[in-house]
Amino acid sequence: MLPAETPEKMCGIVDRLIERGCHGILVSGGADSCGEVPLGSFTQAIKYARERGLIVLAHSGLLQRETALKLKDCGVDQVLMDVIGHEQTIRDVYHLEHSPDDYLRSMMICREAGLDFAPHVIIGLHFGQILGEYIALRMIQEAQPKTLVLVILTPTAGTGMSAVSPPQLSEVEEVFSAARVWNPNIFLSLGCAKPPGEYKSQVEKLAIDCGFNGIAFPSDVAIEHACRRGLLPVFTEQCCSLAGHECA
Repeated sequence: MLPAETPEKMCGIVDRLIERGCHGILVSGGADSCGEVPLGSFTQAIKYARERGLIVLAHSGLLQRETALKLKDCGVDQVLMDVIGHEQTIRDVYHLEHSPDDYLRSMMICREAGLDFAPHVIIGLHFGQILGEYIALRMIQEAQPKTLVLVILTPTAGTGMSAVSPPQLSEVEEVFSAARVWNPNIFLSLGCAKPPGEYKSQVEKLAIDCGFNGIAFPSDVAIEHACRRGLLPVFTEQCCSLAGHECA
């Protein structure tokens, strides 16, 4: 991602991206010690990007009402946030002193502010184990977003989880099924973060079989599997969390 340490730098980047034919941006960044991405001071830059015609998505982390209202006012198109369902994972993986209720509260703040939000659940986030995923899905069911994105822990070199194994496919399938059954009327997407290779192909086939609506960067194996199931793949060059808006 391109660094933009100040709103002025972000506006300059927006100009350059538009010159290159860009249609949208994701505003992200590291979270502070409270688990919040400090978006408040960048709302005018976000507004500038929107005025110039870009679609703007923002990673929020945990969200306070004041920030949510600012994001609504500047016209952000969608807020993306991880939702964690177990306090041990929040403490041991994200190193935060929060509870699952804080993530539910952030989603409800989005709803109250009139923001479109797309919660993300990271399957296997607790060092490859299934721990708070089902609680997270229940909270999301309560918050009633238009879109839900599931991703899978991907062991990455140079991180504390480089040697961690992703969850078993059977465990992933169970979470997929619960996500669909508990949220039957929302756009359900398998996001871009998933282990590569054969694991990726198998996971994508499971997503199709479990009734997912979208897959980010699907493999040829997944596309062929969807066609065999009688589905007609539709391709779009945008974030998977927005694909449901196009299909609505």
